[in-house]
Amino acid sequence: MEQQTTTLYDTDFNLWIEQTVHQLKQGDLQSLDVENLIEEIESMGRSDKREVYSRLKVLFLHLLKWKYQTQKRTGSWKNTIDEQRDQLNLILADSPSLNPYLQAIFADCYLKGRKGAVNETNLPLSNFPVDCPFSLAEILDAEFLPD
Repeated sequence: MEQQTTTLYDTDFNLWIEQTVHQLKQGDLQSLDVENLIEEIESMGRSDKREVYSRLKVLFLHLLKWKYQTQKRTGSWKNTIDEQRDQLNLILADSPSLNPYLQAIFADCYLKGRKGAVNETNLPLSNFPVDCPFSLAEILDAEFLPD
């Protein structure tokens, strides 16, 4: 039977990070907890992708509400649109290699945002176009609001 040892990674994650950074800066590669370090780096990539997906979906939802429920527009909707754009643009500035991913999930996020718009507005699904009425450039443009 294999005995599992408890590591600093399991007991104090923040201290593990600090220790790992110190070891890397010192070039002490022999002492690194390589298995957990690899896991954390892989997790960071997945996390960024999940955040891009989530923010794009919320952005679509609010742009659709803005466009198709004009009588109920609020500053809160505008603020949500601005925040999602700002965060998406920050992520893409930090990780430009996520641009192809953004393009790959564009249609799926639109459909999820469309469904969310139906849920939040109580308008029929048929009120919202099947194909996205916004371009990627418009989605990320801080000045764009659909009429």
